[in-house]
Amino acid sequence: MFFRLLWLSFRTRRGPRIQPTDVARTAFRVWPTDLDVLMHMNNGVYLSIMDLARIDLMARSGAWARLRKRGYYPVVVSSTITYRKSLEPWQRFEVETAIIGLDGKAGYVEQRFVRGGEIHARAIVKARFLAKSGGTVPMDELAELFGLDLAAHPLPEWVRECSERAALPTRREPAPSTWEI
Repeated sequence: MFFRLLWLSFRTRRGPRIQPTDVARTAFRVWPTDLDVLMHMNNGVYLSIMDLARIDLMARSGAWARLRKRGYYPVVVSSTITYRKSLEPWQRFEVETAIIGLDGKAGYVEQRFVRGGEIHARAIVKARFLAKSGGTVPMDELAELFGLDLAAHPLPEWVRECSERAALPTRREPAPSTWEI
């Protein structure tokens, strides 16, 4: 992934500029190091590539520079991905990345792995933005940084509902591992 990050940094500087509200399309290829024992792209690699595609969206839109200037950085809170078709060795594909909304604490991004116009996998990622000085970035400030009109970008109800059901207690609350099978 390190070499992909370097290559992405190079491409991002010379790539077309976009708005944070646009769909970013980031091109990739399946390399031999991405494969699992079944000779298709490993499920864990999808998550790493999604990180790179989100960086591409933020960098090409100028949001990454604005975040860094203020000492803010994103952290993934949760993600869910559905796989439809395998990606095979050497195949080219794109990851389409779009902000789909904000709630009171986090931003949500949809990411699609697309090849030949067909969705191979789709993910929803929930991210919080933290300040290096401590604390969470308020959503109204984040919306301003990304140029988002909160009223025009309501979080889809099914995403909100899924996020609530998957949530764990905060770091300060106990979260014992008990099984009810």
